[in-house]
Amino acid sequence: MQKCVVVIPTYNEANNLPVLAAELWALKIPGLSILVVDGNSPDGTGDIADELAKQRPGEIFSLHLSSRGGLRRAYVAGFKWALSHEADIVVQMDCDFSHSPSYIHDFLEGIQKADLVIGSRYVPGGKLDDRMSASTYLQSWWANAIYARTILNLEIKDATTGFRCWRAEALRGIDLDAIISNGYSFQIEMVYVAEKLGYKIIEIPIHYEDRRLGQSKLRWPDKVEAAFRTWQIWWRYRDFPQTEQSAELQKTLDATNERQK
Repeated sequence: MQKCVVVIPTYNEANNLPVLAAELWALKIPGLSILVVDGNSPDGTGDIADELAKQRPGEIFSLHLSSRGGLRRAYVAGFKWALSHEADIVVQMDCDFSHSPSYIHDFLEGIQKADLVIGSRYVPGGKLDDRMSASTYLQSWWANAIYARTILNLEIKDATTGFRCWRAEALRGIDLDAIISNGYSFQIEMVYVAEKLGYKIIEIPIHYEDRRLGQSKLRWPDKVEAAFRTWQIWWRYRDFPQTEQSAELQKTLDATNERQK
């Protein structure tokens, strides 16, 4: 039986977390556990995670960060926790139900023949919520299908999604401390490095829903920063040839960092 850890970063998701946890457990996937990485939510999300961990020991765990530090900090901490607890598979997803737990069965099937499975909005069969405005749809489509793919020459169609499933060995092959992007550009850098390392990546279509409760945390400054960081990612890895040896990645990054000092 493979051990699967679902890593969920949270900030003010007190209403969503118990419902999402219940839906994940309803999947009845052997070996699945949940890790909540909370950024010191003022609404008590971290306390709710602790209470759930008391009620369902061994099935859900909580990791508390001292403050909200962005996606990079939350995911790197969560990935490292999962790897240190001998996870075979690591799923990452949002807590706002934009990522439906129902796709995790497909993820676990796909990861048996890949290093990374991506829940994609932009492959045949994938779609965005019909309630989203035309401008929101066009911004998302342009950022993925045109902007990031053109600059970075990506093969995948959905570079910014946070709904992914990793083989533990693939995450170990990436030096997580060398990933410098935060916010939504963290997702871009992670998948770009995965492609550079020659990982086998497959995309499965998903229906991306608008969040059920609460408000979106994506602001215009985040979008502008992600656009700028995409160019920074390209520059940072410009001398890095595609390879399967993660040691080569670190060697290249070290040399880049020395040049930038």
